[in-house]
Amino acid sequence: MKALLFVSFLLLLLVPASVLACACCSNEGEYYRGLDRIESFQVDLMKEMRFGDKAFLFTSEFDIEDVSKGISKPTDTYALTGSLVNNMWKLIFRDGSNSGIISLPLPLRMEMFKADIHDRQQAPGGGPLLYKEWRFEGRFTGTGIFKPGMFAGTRYSLILQGRGNSCDNSEDFKAWRLVVKGKNADYAFYGEMGKSKQASTAVSKGVVQFGK
Repeated sequence: MKALLFVSFLLLLLVPASVLACACCSNEGEYYRGLDRIESFQVDLMKEMRFGDKAFLFTSEFDIEDVSKGISKPTDTYALTGSLVNNMWKLIFRDGSNSGIISLPLPLRMEMFKADIHDRQQAPGGGPLLYKEWRFEGRFTGTGIFKPGMFAGTRYSLILQGRGNSCDNSEDFKAWRLVVKGKNADYAFYGEMGKSKQASTAVSKGVVQFGK
């Protein structure tokens, strides 16, 4: 048995490092879309994520009153603090003395999307730079300026958007979009993700991570 393990170890040493590294390599034409159970390692990645410090109300060409049903005293831009706390996305919005908290329980499953969008950008380690989305849906809870939109059946859809290779990292996701809909609510926010907790810790320690 020991001899077999020793031979296996020697064979592993003969495998080129590039082959071993390609566990995360993406492929031309790659495409995946699926509704999958959220795994513990994905929750760990989410705990590292931080939302950027601004949230923008999506207005398009409409007047703000027409796209902010469920928000009291709406405005175009809010100061934002957001992260995953106890398996719940907690987003704190502030506009001067007006504030509110949106709480989004993490569902059991999330829809994942990865695709080669054929823009000739290359991912670290080889292969095309994939476009990615993590999509969450569930029950919505809001306080403060979001209390007018609270009603049984109000739902949220949160999408994290990013780029990367076939393996997911917390720093892959650079943008977000939140849609809230219900009997008394109909609005959407968007913004950028901030530096992940992992990336912030690496910078503070003077660590440079390659291949991420």
